Amino acid sequence: MKHNDPNHHSIRTALRLALPTEDPAGWVQKLARTPPLVRRRPARLQVDEVFHDTPDRRLHQQRITWRTLRNDLGGQVLWQQILEVEKPGSGALSHCEAWASPLSTVAPERSALPPSFPSSRIDVDGMTLQALTPCCATSTERTRWTIRRRDGTHIEVTLKIGHLTAGDQRIPVCELELELLAGLPVVLFELAMQIARTLALFPSPMTQCDQGHALDQGSRDTPWTAQPPSLKKSTPLRRAAGVLLTEMLGHFTANLVLLQRSDDPEVVHQARVGWRRFKSGVRLFKTVLPSDSAPSWKPLASLLRSLGELRDCDVALTETLPGLQHLFTEGEADRQAHWASMLQAMEQAAHQHRGAVRLALQTPEVGQALLSTLEWLTDLSTVTAWPPLANIPQRPLQDWARRRLDHLRRRLKTATHDLDHLESQHSARILAKRLRYSAEALQGFLPKQRGWRWAQEGTRWQAALGASRDIARASTLAGEVGADPRLVEFLRGVAVGQQTRDTTSKNRKH
Repeated sequence: MKHNDPNHHSIRTALRLALPTEDPAGWVQKLARTPPLVRRRPARLQVDEVFHDTPDRRLHQQRITWRTLRNDLGGQVLWQQILEVEKPGSGALSHCEAWASPLSTVAPERSALPPSFPSSRIDVDGMTLQALTPCCATSTERTRWTIRRRDGTHIEVTLKIGHLTAGDQRIPVCELELELLAGLPVVLFELAMQIARTLALFPSPMTQCDQGHALDQGSRDTPWTAQPPSLKKSTPLRRAAGVLLTEMLGHFTANLVLLQRSDDPEVVHQARVGWRRFKSGVRLFKTVLPSDSAPSWKPLASLLRSLGELRDCDVALTETLPGLQHLFTEGEADRQAHWASMLQAMEQAAHQHRGAVRLALQTPEVGQALLSTLEWLTDLSTVTAWPPLANIPQRPLQDWARRRLDHLRRRLKTATHDLDHLESQHSARILAKRLRYSAEALQGFLPKQRGWRWAQEGTRWQAALGASRDIARASTLAGEVGADPRLVEFLRGVAVGQQTRDTTSKNRKH
């Protein structure tokens, strides 16, 4: 959007990048030293924004943002109101239709809407605009670099540093945005990758409006959960894959943002769920993805390993061990001491793994891998970006979804006939997760009852097969942190007993 145009309608494309820090000191200098910006003189401006919505957050639920802002351009003050309607499937790479119009004050004005704005799209009953109230506000100093190329490409790189307020709560803001004013979206990724070679950053699906609503509702640190997008049944299969996989990647990266400051075990859990949903989705759509087109995820190996180790400690400490303590201690002081010592050592191990996760988030390689993945999905969502699907019937999406899920369900049923070993149980559990995640993602394209039933079937098997694994893992962790040998043997015995019960239960069912 042209910032000096007081009355403008545009399609806005911007790439949001999270900076893995809440300390903004030095970021202007760090960015100014990156190759694409080193010889460019930035402009600085103060921007104060107020976001408006109805009390029931009707606009936010429809991914519509109505904000009024005050630009202070070196003494020249400009008031504007901007309405943005986000396109379905947007994530960190935001696509939205935007309308800007001049104002005289901070209050939104319906009369100031440009003629091109179809107000009926957000105000069907004529009540939405009357109910608008401020819900959150930001005050940021923005450092902006302008990049123009001979091929006509025009990009604005904006570092936003300041604070966001909602009610009596206030949090810092430190984020980077690359906005495309002219050219192709691919240049945003090229530019972001050039910056990411030396600075740690990664794509984030969370807008400032998202953060403001979360702060207002007291859920700023609430784990980001799966939010499968609604798609029309006529959506081309490959575009559906791109949109669904983009949401799954956003599920992962949004929780990575939270992990920088949150010690909540559920944030770790949701980060891992997000990545597993994404990998399951890639396998689900394997037959329609261009062969060998996916980027390498090896740079994420250290981060994913640390997340797994941290999650194992969290599960042991919060879920598995509390229910077993009384069975081991039985009121004996020495056993209670050994148990307490083990918990302390395991908590220290969790602290170290959490530090390793946060250290991994500071490495440029992680951001590069996530940017490459998002670029791949963006290309995938563009129907014309890849050659036609060779040798794949062009059947309706719902028919394809039913066939794929039925195939997964049959594989799980076969796998659950052999659960005599932890390895076979682990394999079956992976299939159960894939069935669950796939059924949840494709819920809108499956017969209602069947899709729900398949998701529940995957969930039940996942839970049932997880008990043996969790106890066995807890016994291994106890040994790794140097717990008393009697305690380790006790946990191993419980794990064997649980595995035996699982196998017996399976045999009775069959």
